[in-house]
Amino acid sequence: MRFLMMHRLDESVPEAWNPTPEFMAKMGRTIQDWTEKGVLITAEGVHPSEKGSLVRKARTEGVTVTDGPFTEAKEVIGGFALINAKDRTEAVELARQYIRLFEGIEIEVEVRQVVEFEDLPG
Repeated sequence: MRFLMMHRLDESVPEAWNPTPEFMAKMGRTIQDWTEKGVLITAEGVHPSEKGSLVRKARTEGVTVTDGPFTEAKEVIGGFALINAKDRTEAVELARQYIRLFEGIEIEVEVRQVVEFEDLPG
């Protein structure tokens, strides 16, 4: 099964967006380990929302675009990892390992199973 892990950071905390060399080394070792084990499909960090846009479509309205930063959001997506796991329990355990890489930073990781073709009805 594939799972998406999205980590959210407080955009107002500079340390969350400026990784240290030690963090990069730990992340690199985890990426290598998970890749060799066949766990990691891909992982990426993203820029803060000031460099992003939000594209919205309401039910009856047209499409609107809002450029960042998104001041109404305290926490924003800081990156993601797409992983292979046998079930949600294993995916959550991998998220626990992943979140421990971010020492001294408040962070949350949302774990969501990816919908596969065979999961769709009929």
